Amino acid sequence: LNGWVAALSAQASDMSGWLLMGLPGAIYSLGSGQIWIAVGLFIGTVLNWVCISGRLRKYTIVANNSMTIPAFFENRYRDKKKILLLISSIVIVVFFLVYTASALAAGGKLFNTVFGLDYHVALAIGAAVILCYTFMGGFMAVCVTDFVQGTLMLIGLLVVPLVAYFLLPGNLTDLITQSGVTGGANAYLNPFINGDRPYTFVEIFSQLAWGFGYCGMPHVLVRFMAVRSEKELKKSWVIAIIWDLLSLTAAFAIAVIGRAYLLPTILGENGAASSESVFIEMIRKVFTSQLALPFIGGLFLCGILAAIMSTADSQLLVTASAVSEDLYHNFIKKDADSKEILRVSRITVIVIAIIAFAIAWDPNSSIMGLVSNAWAGLGAAFGPIVVMSLFWRRTNLQGAIAGMVTGGLTVIIWDYIPLVGGQTLGTYTGLYSLAVGFLLSLVVIVIVSLLTKAPSKEITDEFDKVAAK
Repeated sequence: LNGWVAALSAQASDMSGWLLMGLPGAIYSLGSGQIWIAVGLFIGTVLNWVCISGRLRKYTIVANNSMTIPAFFENRYRDKKKILLLISSIVIVVFFLVYTASALAAGGKLFNTVFGLDYHVALAIGAAVILCYTFMGGFMAVCVTDFVQGTLMLIGLLVVPLVAYFLLPGNLTDLITQSGVTGGANAYLNPFINGDRPYTFVEIFSQLAWGFGYCGMPHVLVRFMAVRSEKELKKSWVIAIIWDLLSLTAAFAIAVIGRAYLLPTILGENGAASSESVFIEMIRKVFTSQLALPFIGGLFLCGILAAIMSTADSQLLVTASAVSEDLYHNFIKKDADSKEILRVSRITVIVIAIIAFAIAWDPNSSIMGLVSNAWAGLGAAFGPIVVMSLFWRRTNLQGAIAGMVTGGLTVIIWDYIPLVGGQTLGTYTGLYSLAVGFLLSLVVIVIVSLLTKAPSKEITDEFDKVAAK
């Protein structure tokens, strides 16, 4: 990949419909305190590109030219029994199912809001579109389309709130207060106030902790591995960081300006659309009702679809490669040829899409909630081991296995098993499972690695070779 394609493909596949629907919806409903998620993600993006991308690209080349993250783990630790490969492939399948469901849910809500279709019909159309074009091309095709989609997303994010601001019928803060937010505009716009009370340290830390997830996202990391050269990689991270800063700032502006601009409609109340449709409703009102430019509005609505598609296709491809190459080819049929592996990959895409479709069936499912769970699982399982693999020479196979299992299981236990008075630990403490899983995984990797046999000279020499570059 060249620098521009790698940067915009990584960011577009990362942000998804969450950026244009989930985050603006959360800020629209709950206030500016939700901006800490964006702050955490921006910090995570910067650290991921500056600290992880170059080292990972070098290491995957040295480690037998690894093509996927599970393959990198196997080669990095000389895992002849392929335990890491098996565990990491299972983690990808489980959590990408939820992640893909969030993209399909976003597509369903988009078509439901724009065309008035039944949500389930809209969900089926969105899934069919994504399936069709994912089948038409592989990794390169997805990356190039992601580049176009990332560009379209950014243009829509920047233009719509700016135009809506100049069309406001009055003062922004006065209109926000009129919308009935708790505590008025001052509380709504204060990132340290949650309605009528201050945000707690746990709440802010949990939102900032979203940034931990970046170094564990296979669909983002695989772009680092595919960049053409070191020179292109440096160009990529500058482009990606600027794109991220502009898009996250614009998503915040959409929510805040939308709160005032859409009055007297209050999204999420009295039969109005979900708050996660704030960007859609702004586009419709600006370009259809006020400016009479429905074609332009249609292009910006395509930006939302682009965001959804750019993530869903990447998730489907990463999951398909995990099943066909890492599981089927390595564990079930080692002599399978490329045509058979491709056939298994396509079957996997269909099966994953069907299961994700079932998960997204509930029209009240929250895009933000689905993304939060998937992001936590992938970030806690993969993030710590990626960091330690690249930066700690003493990490060994036993530590890597223990850390990956600890991170993934912690998120599942924290978010899904009611352990305290019928509540999950996540609900009871208010602490995001990614923060807990990531930190526990790091600790376990260090302890287990130190208590077990040191890595072989072959492994440490390879590490030193990468570190010296």
